[in-house]
Amino acid sequence: MKHLKTILGTFFITTLFFTSCDPQDDNDDFDSQNNIIPATAQEFKNIRTNALANHTQNFQFNPSDGNITLTSANGVQININGNCLTLNGNPVTGQVDLEYVELFDKGSMLTTHKPTMGELPNGDKSLLISGGEFFIEATQNGIPLTTNCGLQLVIPASLTGGADPLMSLWEGQIDAEDNLTWDEVDNPAQGADVFVEGTEYYGILQGFGWSNVDRFYSDSRPKTQLLVQAPNGYDFSNSAIYLSYDGEESGLAALDTFDDTLQLFSEHYGQIPIGLECHVIFVTEDNGVWRYAIKPVTIVDNGTIVFTLSETTTGTEAALTALINGLP
Repeated sequence: MKHLKTILGTFFITTLFFTSCDPQDDNDDFDSQNNIIPATAQEFKNIRTNALANHTQNFQFNPSDGNITLTSANGVQININGNCLTLNGNPVTGQVDLEYVELFDKGSMLTTHKPTMGELPNGDKSLLISGGEFFIEATQNGIPLTTNCGLQLVIPASLTGGADPLMSLWEGQIDAEDNLTWDEVDNPAQGADVFVEGTEYYGILQGFGWSNVDRFYSDSRPKTQLLVQAPNGYDFSNSAIYLSYDGEESGLAALDTFDDTLQLFSEHYGQIPIGLECHVIFVTEDNGVWRYAIKPVTIVDNGTIVFTLSETTTGTEAALTALINGLP
């Protein structure tokens, strides 16, 4: 009987230990004590949309003025020939509105959900190091215009650490799940290209939309996949997981899939270097502000990283951006 009591006591202590150390239980306790309700998909989308609006610059011009130069908040020159603008194939007359976005730092890339993930020849995605992400759209009375002779961006390379002759031009496509993928422009002979002259990048664009000055991140170490568990109640619809590589200020990776069965985010291409020092970032929305957690991590083979709600805090877009930009 004494032996049985010892076994039962040991079992009870062991059970108590594992119960108290279960991240899910800690997560649930924190959730209930702080009355935290997971964001809806629309709420999470809204906070990203607001961030993009905060980075949007608006210009107006008359296309009859011909060659027009506009200068952005960060000193980027936008050169456009107004005579080349068309609406339904016809030349445009009257005032034109130009919407413009420029992203140079990973904090801004995160809040606007514009990571730098480039498509490899086999269809996988891997991190890009950016010389700037750009969105340009010309409209008249809210109707998008087209251009038949392209446009030019003159981009100070100092905004992203100096000129890099390995940079090339990329075009961005956003899918139904709001994932932005960058595809390299593989035929510069058609006119679209980027080159370095002095301390500036010259980007020659053949149309409107998202474009990027980029190169692939290079690391010779063996690669692996990564799994990340978000707090209970959070998935791909109302949260996101990003990777900030230590030492890289103008590139941001994203985990772009979610397994509904395992409840795990994944970098399923196996492109993350083993031994890489980085920071894994969980973000969501909470009552109009950002809720987030940031973990310093050294990547191991087939590792899984777990976030609990008790590790998160809330802050404004400006506060989160500053934190991300302040990472090593």
